Amino acid sequence: MILIADSGSTKTTWCTAGSKDHAGRSCTTAGINPFLQTPDEIYVTLENEFTLGRGPFSDIYFYGAGCANPKKNEEVRQPLSRFFKTDEIHVDSDLMGAARSLCGNSPGIAAILGTGSNSCYYDGIRIARHVSPLGYILGDEGSGTVLGRKLLADILKNQLPESVCEAFFKEYKLEPADILEHVYRKPFPNRFMAQFTHFLAAHKENPAVYRLIKESFTGFFNRNIRQYPEAARLPVNVTGSIGWHFRDILTETASEAGFSTGAVTQSPMEGLLRYHNEFNL
Repeated sequence: MILIADSGSTKTTWCTAGSKDHAGRSCTTAGINPFLQTPDEIYVTLENEFTLGRGPFSDIYFYGAGCANPKKNEEVRQPLSRFFKTDEIHVDSDLMGAARSLCGNSPGIAAILGTGSNSCYYDGIRIARHVSPLGYILGDEGSGTVLGRKLLADILKNQLPESVCEAFFKEYKLEPADILEHVYRKPFPNRFMAQFTHFLAAHKENPAVYRLIKESFTGFFNRNIRQYPEAARLPVNVTGSIGWHFRDILTETASEAGFSTGAVTQSPMEGLLRYHNEFNL
């Protein structure tokens, strides 16, 4: 039996595979990111929130945000090894997880549009070309965090219609000072800002809100996807909650930017289960 984890900045989805008796069991914990948590904090998250038992698992495949280099990957591998009591732990980026989920063993353009954003050209085996997302301060175009950041900034600077601003403050009961406190002083400001994509989804028929969403997706295609020559002939495959819930605007924006969209999934887990069952077991 193997264990597969798909971890973004907000949550981690765990699912068992490879055993008829135990395949398909799943649970969710908080997001695990070595740039935001220490190995000890990761271990505490597992201890408090993981509900599938400690195995035994023959292999654990962990795909995570922030797992971008050997040092950070080891900071995740250590608490996993300590918790599950196994050394057969494979830590890779959430982008590799997205590529395997969306493309299997075929070449393709793979992208994540969730709390954060990322993209690559995947040659069927490895990530052959990659534009750094740079995080929500310098990049992450099209992500939930950036959409939420733009919404908050536009509301606080009176750039949206009065009716939209009134609806926001009525729903969330936040004062401007509360928003600034969460963004600048409290932990995980990315999660705080990303939560407001629910408001954007509920009000996307408003022309100003629609324009905000579309401009962010336009930035994603122009600043990221346009740098992959292969995107001229290959569709852009997307996984993540933002891509899924705003797929109508995403598809329209892609077309206007000169690209086509392929698979759009809410989560990479189904594709990862298929990949590990078909190609990797």
